[in-house]
Amino acid sequence: MGPHKRASRLYYVLAAMGWPSRIVLRQYCGLVFSAISGDQFLTWGWRVPFWLSIVMVGIGLYIRLGILETPVFRRILEERRIERTPVVVYAAFVFVYGTKVSGMSRDFLLTALLVATGLSAVTIPLSGYISDRIGRKRMYLIGAVTVGVFAFIYFAMMNSMVPGLIFLAIVLSFIPHDMMYGPQAALIAECFTARLRYSGSSLGFHLASVVAGGPAPLIATALFAATGSGYAVAFYILFCAIVSVSATAFLPDYTNRDISQEHIPDLLGRVAEG
Repeated sequence: MGPHKRASRLYYVLAAMGWPSRIVLRQYCGLVFSAISGDQFLTWGWRVPFWLSIVMVGIGLYIRLGILETPVFRRILEERRIERTPVVVYAAFVFVYGTKVSGMSRDFLLTALLVATGLSAVTIPLSGYISDRIGRKRMYLIGAVTVGVFAFIYFAMMNSMVPGLIFLAIVLSFIPHDMMYGPQAALIAECFTARLRYSGSSLGFHLASVVAGGPAPLIATALFAATGSGYAVAFYILFCAIVSVSATAFLPDYTNRDISQEHIPDLLGRVAEG
C-alpha cells in the first residue's frame, strides 16, 4: 500500500477520534463546572462553556478551510461531473442504570466513563489499523457481532453490584463499539464512487444517527422502565447488531483497492449476480 493510501487511512481514523475526544472534554468540563457554586454558576458560570465553544468553532473553521479536496474530487469538479443532489447506549444510559440498579455514585460512573473514552483513543485507531490488514468489512462485522454478545455480559457485570466488575464493564463496553467505529468511515466512503462519496456517506451516517443513535437512550430507558430488567435493553442492542450485520453483509469491500475510478458498474454487477 502506497504512502498516499496509508495517509488517507490515517485521516479516516483521526476523524473518528473526534468522538472519544469530545466525550472526554465534555466530561472534564462537567467536573470543572460542578465545582462552581449554584449562585456563581447562575451569575457567570453558565457563560464559560459558550466562550469556550467560540474558540472551538474558530479552531474547527481554521482546520476545515485548510483542508484540500482529494485529486479525484478535484478532477470531478473540473469535469463538472459532481452530483448536486444524489438523493433528496452505553454512555447515556449508564447513569440511569448505574445509579438506580447498581447503586454506584455518579462520580464513580463518570470516572469509569473517562477511562473508557481514554481507552477509545487507543482502540479506535487500532481497529482502523487492523482493518487495513484483515479488511474493513470483516472488522466491522466482528465488531457488530461482539456488540450483540457483549450486551448481555455487560448487564450481568452491572448487576453483580461489585464495584470492580461494574467499572470493568463500563470500560470494556466501548471496545466493541470502537471495533466498528475505527473502520467505519473508510468502509462507508469506499462503497461510493468519487462523485457520490461525500453525499452518500453523509446521508447514511446521519440517517443512522436520527433513526437509531438519537432515540437509543430513550428506547433503552423505556424498555428498562417497562420491564425493570437490563436484559431487555441487551435484546434491543442485539437487534441493532443484527440489523448492522445484515446491512454490512451486502456491502462490497474495497480495502486497499484503487477507489479513484468509477466503480458503480462493478457494484451493480455484484447486485445483479447476488
